[in-house]
Amino acid sequence: MELQPEMILLDQEYATKEDAIRASGQLLVDAGCVEEGYIDAMIERNELVSVYMGNFIAIPHGTDEAKRYVKKSGISVIQVPTGVRFGKDDTEDVAMVLFGIAGIENEHLDILQKIAIFCSDVENVIKLADAKTKEEVIGYLQEVE
Repeated sequence: MELQPEMILLDQEYATKEDAIRASGQLLVDAGCVEEGYIDAMIERNELVSVYMGNFIAIPHGTDEAKRYVKKSGISVIQVPTGVRFGKDDTEDVAMVLFGIAGIENEHLDILQKIAIFCSDVENVIKLADAKTKEEVIGYLQEVE
């Protein structure tokens, strides 16, 4: 599953985590990966269990019941240099990079694993958050093996 430039948004700002999650989902909708209903399932998933993963990243994805909305596997990447708060007001759970994910069967797990490995080093997250072009983002994520 390749990262597509049209699935990447750079230098975004969101007032709330819900806005950021919706934007992640909208990229998946626009690319034909999921139906609209998947976006609400992404919000619902975050209410059940935060999609914030630490190290300034969040990985919004749908609930298990939302699999019916998935037409093909896809991943969106949104860069939020100023960060969007995922925790309660008193926590530091701020995401600067969001990876929106939709997967058929287990196709997305491989890329998810690569993202997790890459982003376990906060220096790599900073590279992604500072990237100036979509090609740069794709390049960083392609080096992960």
